[in-house]
Amino acid sequence: MIVDNALYHRGQRVPLGAEGHESLGHARVPCDPGDFQWIGVHDPTADELDQIARTFDLHPLAVEDAGDSHQRPKLERYGDTLFLVLKTLWYVDEEDAVETGEINMFVGPDFVVTVRHGQGIDLSSARRDLERRAQVLEHGPMAVLYAICDRVVDEYERVGAALEIDVDEVEASVFSPARTDDSTRIYVLKREIAEVRRAVLPLREPMRKFAMGVDERITPETATYFRDVADHLQRVAEVVDNLDMLLSTAFEAHLARISVQQNEDMRKISAGAALVVVPTLVAGVYGMNFDHMPELHWRYGYPYALLVMASMVAALWAFFKKSGWL
Repeated sequence: MIVDNALYHRGQRVPLGAEGHESLGHARVPCDPGDFQWIGVHDPTADELDQIARTFDLHPLAVEDAGDSHQRPKLERYGDTLFLVLKTLWYVDEEDAVETGEINMFVGPDFVVTVRHGQGIDLSSARRDLERRAQVLEHGPMAVLYAICDRVVDEYERVGAALEIDVDEVEASVFSPARTDDSTRIYVLKREIAEVRRAVLPLREPMRKFAMGVDERITPETATYFRDVADHLQRVAEVVDNLDMLLSTAFEAHLARISVQQNEDMRKISAGAALVVVPTLVAGVYGMNFDHMPELHWRYGYPYALLVMASMVAALWAFFKKSGWL
């Protein structure tokens, strides 16, 4: 359905009153030089998307991609229309999960069509924020492109910050004195970081092109805004790479700690077994019931044997304790 539809004249909004899909057939309005129309659509049906495509003469390949909510971030040009795919991210801390949505943007000389799939970023708030910045809106459709990219990348940074907190928690757990099982959480976080990487890395090249002003509609002043977005995106990419390396290191440290703990357990088990084996040996020797054995008929033979066992166990216990086996 149509979420919003407006004409922008000299940086000011001119409402068009499109409240439902039935108005799409007459949605495009004539624009003066410098003006543009922005239609926002959320989870459109195939018929609604086809009607938008006919209204704005959109390329069928781009329309096909916009109808599929599982595209990778990319930038393509069809005639005088740019088609940009963005992945939206948000973090569910309780589940250590990065959830994804998608925004498809058609940017023409005098129009912008945004097709949003899933929850993700509410473009209504991005639109309201942009409408309060008339000096930015005066840059035309590229201002909308910048505003949405900036909002999406800001969410990337929030997701990166949330992941940093969780990775710090994993590191603290791995190197804590207590025995912990962190392998599952490490795997989950690495999988979610891979999800962030799939959204962030392919977007760097489009942002670099915008920052360099590869499109004739991007003025040097507009390119300045995109350079800021590209810088933030690069920071997110570095954070993602660092977090992935930290998790790999934490996982290796976790495995090393498990190996050390197993060695300690084996030493303790061996020490415990020795404490049992030595008195068993003595009892076994004196339990063979031969006639000609030392102290066999001695009155104090039994307490003597017990004393020997206790003395040997005490000596072994002291030795193992000193060597750290117990």
